[in-house]
Formats: sequence, structure tokens, C-alpha cells
Amino acid sequence: MAVFGVLAAGVVLVLVERGYRELEVQLAGVILRVITSSGVYVAGNRESVYFGLSGDTPFGLRMTPECSSVFLLLPLLLVTAALLWFRPQNARRLFFSLGISAITVILVNQLRILTIVGLVNGLGTDEGYYWGHTLLGSLVSVIGGAISLVLFVWLATRKTKAEKRAAA
Repeated sequence: MAVFGVLAAGVVLVLVERGYRELEVQLAGVILRVITSSGVYVAGNRESVYFGLSGDTPFGLRMTPECSSVFLLLPLLLVTAALLWFRPQNARRLFFSLGISAITVILVNQLRILTIVGLVNGLGTDEGYYWGHTLLGSLVSVIGGAISLVLFVWLATRKTKAEKRAAA
């Protein structure tokens, strides 16, 4: 039953993907308001966050489906479902691993947005966006996605002290 619940969660994420992006943009706006004083505006219905509003070069980022962390969560859900299928007795550990890894993926995507913002502010609109989105932002996403998957597998498969003692 848990396997189908996890797979259903993946389907639901795909179906509500636009709303999920709106939430991601809102979170980015909250973080940017905390770390900058240059003015931030979030247009959630357009999946966009604008920053640098009090400066000479305000800039906006629109979160498209391929920039969202929703599709980075899907592999974690699929791996969780597969592991639940083969080892349902590990459900608690798998759900804990999924939760920690999902949070990691979401935070990595926020870090990617902050990388873009920082480089746009530091290098200017054209060069900053190019470096921030195309190169470093993609690198942050790939490395962060890999870290979250390794973290998931490590948390899901490591043995507790009690399990190690029982096996000895």
C-alpha cells in the first residue's frame, strides 16, 4: 500500500507542478527579503521573483517547469517506491530518508536561485545570468541532486547500532 502511496505522491506532484513552482518562487522571495535590502517582489501567479528593485537594474526570474525542483523529487519517489516494494519492513527508515533528501533537493534549488541572483548582482544582467543560470546554476543542481540521492541511499540503507549488534 505504501508503494502506491509514494507513486501517487509523484503523480500528484506532476499534476500540481505549477502550484508547486509558485510555492518555490514564494520561498525564494522570503529568502531574498532576508538577505537583501534592494527590494523584492514575488508574482506567484506568474511564477516570478523580481529583485534589485531599488537599484538601477532590477531583474526578474521566472521559474519554468525545468527549473523547478519538482522533477528532481520524482527519482527520489521512484527509488523509495522500489525499495518499499522489496523491503516494506524498512518503511519508516525509507520515509525518513525521503523527507531529508526532499528537503535537500528543495534547498539546493533555492541555492541555485541565490547563485543566479548573486551573479546577476555581481556581474551584471547578461554575464551574471549566463554564468548563474547556464553554468554555475546547472552545476549546483547536478551536484545537489547527486548529493541528495547519495544521502537518500545512505540514510535508507545504513544499519542502526542495534541492527549492527544483532548481526554480530
